[in-house]
Amino acid sequence: MATNTTPASSSPLSSTSRIIQLAATISSSVAKLQEILDAAGSPSPSFDQDAPVAPLPREALAFQDAVLDATAELHDLLLEPIELIFSHGAHNNMACLQAIGRFNIAALVPLAAAATTSFEDIAAKTGLSLSMTRRLVRHAMTMRIFCEPQPGFVGHTQASRWLAVPHNSTWITTAGDEMWPATLKMIESAHTYPDSQEASQSGFSLANNTTQSIYDVMAMDPPRAQRFATAMHAYAGSPGFDAAHVLDHHDWASLGPAKVVDVGGSQGHIARALASRFPELDITVQDFAPVIQGAEDALPPDLRPRVRFMAHNFFAPQPLRADVYYCRWIFHNWTDKYAVLILRGLASAMTPGSRLLIQEICMPEPGEIAHWRDKMYRAMDLNMAAVFNSHERTVSQWETLLAEADPRFQLRDVVSPPGSVLSLFDVRWNATEEMVEGRPKSGGSYLV
Repeated sequence: MATNTTPASSSPLSSTSRIIQLAATISSSVAKLQEILDAAGSPSPSFDQDAPVAPLPREALAFQDAVLDATAELHDLLLEPIELIFSHGAHNNMACLQAIGRFNIAALVPLAAAATTSFEDIAAKTGLSLSMTRRLVRHAMTMRIFCEPQPGFVGHTQASRWLAVPHNSTWITTAGDEMWPATLKMIESAHTYPDSQEASQSGFSLANNTTQSIYDVMAMDPPRAQRFATAMHAYAGSPGFDAAHVLDHHDWASLGPAKVVDVGGSQGHIARALASRFPELDITVQDFAPVIQGAEDALPPDLRPRVRFMAHNFFAPQPLRADVYYCRWIFHNWTDKYAVLILRGLASAMTPGSRLLIQEICMPEPGEIAHWRDKMYRAMDLNMAAVFNSHERTVSQWETLLAEADPRFQLRDVVSPPGSVLSLFDVRWNATEEMVEGRPKSGGSYLV
């Protein structure tokens, strides 16, 4: 939207109009982005189903930001207010995505190049009417999901082919059947339970007609819980959540022979990556017993001496002494009340010199990052509100949370690796060192 821009002058001759400025930004940035792709031997982006799904080179990310923000602003500037507001409404999009997930429509379209299937065939296999099938799938096409290479026949685009992968299909099913109903009840829960710290008073709970939290609901329905966990694999496999970000942007090698505890580490995919890259690390992965079941048996033989699994509830006092306690993407599921309890459980084991490495979204201040990324983070923040009654946190919110848990927690540095959705919060215990040169002790922006 154009709200963060300087309005163009009413006189067309007094200055360059905003739409011309945006067009110039798009033209120059696309040219530079293509130069980088050509130099790297990378293909140009394409909707074609056979186009590779790969992250842009790191040096192209700034130009990606410029193009996406400028094209979105230009698009929005040329709409009337009612058209602008309607274009950002998601209810019709979600109805369409829910149908694609629930009936696994992406898997009904052949994957072979240029292969298609008819609307009639999709309707017969889903049980939907031909009319509704055509309307839903053609609406999906406006989002670049599926294409109609010849009248009446549906083919894949890159996006629909991605949805044909089983765990990606599960992700979109979970979005439609779990996240969306919770979101529809989010405002009701926020009004009914203002400033609640309980997951049992969330939009998810209201949507499920229960006074229990999502954790309790899922515990009573293992297949549903497994579907939710499988859906999260779609995130884990995306470039923004690549393990390389934590491997490359924290100085693990300088630790030497160190003990690491991966708190809430699930089946240990980050621990395996760390142990493979840094042979001096000794890593224990902690999670609930059902979560880690079978994980040790799946380890490569060469990692078994240095990677082990331990059943542990992270609200309880931490039983292991370690050099680093690593928490990846777990705090955002919990309100401040419970995040403090997790931190206090860790504080019971920390000693001078030990550190806590937290990998979470770092919520930006307005105007701090590219508009399209800001929009994505704020959507994720509302997801947490709807399902867990929790939130993503800014740097200042992290500082407040750490101080409440124990003033000996000191946030020493925050790094946001290029292309990563998650930032790295380097927290030291009772540290006396100054912040890394060039980074503020508190407030300001830590984004790099």
